[in-house]
Amino acid sequence: MATLYILLLLLCNIWLIAPIQTSEALDCSAKGFMVSSLLLLTDIPRVRNLSDIPQDSYGREGFMHMTVAGAALHGMKEVEIWIQTFAPGSRTPIHRHSCEEVFLVMKGRGTLLLAADSQKKYPGEPEEFAVFTNSTFTIPVNAAHQVWNSSPDEDLQVLVIISRPPIKV
Repeated sequence: MATLYILLLLLCNIWLIAPIQTSEALDCSAKGFMVSSLLLLTDIPRVRNLSDIPQDSYGREGFMHMTVAGAALHGMKEVEIWIQTFAPGSRTPIHRHSCEEVFLVMKGRGTLLLAADSQKKYPGEPEEFAVFTNSTFTIPVNAAHQVWNSSPDEDLQVLVIISRPPIKV
């Protein structure tokens, strides 16, 4: 019976990777299938210890990223939460997302560069903002921005909440 559910989930292009408690049926009737119960494809506990969550530098020296809750591992569709740690002097590249972001500086201090007019092909001159422990800042949709640790001697750690999981390319 489990094989049948997995087959239906695959045929419907449904990937359930987070433990979800529901009695509602999944409807992928556009493909002619109805799945009446959920099958958990991984064994991710609902409550986790942050020290057990994998981290990745994505090949960038002085940077560490942890997805606390997200699309790929947890099945989130509308929000993703990250913890990012920057060693002294490290920074993100200048980039933009097709989603809103909220940052909470958990420790350290750094600098935010935010483009004044990000809706154009060339965003214009960025504004520079000091960020520090317990400060928050928001990044509008498609606003070009960069975060860097401008401290010479301590890490910058931020909690990032994004409104929609970005597409990884």
